[in-house]
Amino acid sequence: VQLQASGGGLVQAGGSLRLSCAASGRTFATTVRGWFRQAPGKEREFVAAVTWSGGSTYYADSVKGRFTISRDNAKNTVNLQMNSLKPEDTAVYYCAAANSLVIGNHRRYDYWGQGTLVTVSS
Repeated sequence: VQLQASGGGLVQAGGSLRLSCAASGRTFATTVRGWFRQAPGKEREFVAAVTWSGGSTYYADSVKGRFTISRDNAKNTVNLQMNSLKPEDTAVYYCAAANSLVIGNHRRYDYWGQGTLVTVSS
């Protein structure tokens, strides 16, 4: 499974960005697609996840109400709409996929895309 993330950039606080993660390869076995982020000097942290078949969504408390994760089964893509961005959202964002029903534990995800940098200026 290969994952390709896109959509990062520089935005002012209060602005919006939309990240996309396109998957290819043997994606039929993946159960969950997720987004994680890692700021300099910090641990990688869970942002949001969606189950591929049922579409159930999960969010970190820090982004709940501001970020929306969605899936496009036809395009095999997961999107992360980020609104009301804050400087503390600045990080490299990674998309990931798991073959089992895992949500927030990044160590249990099986596939990772390259990161895309999101910078929110104050």
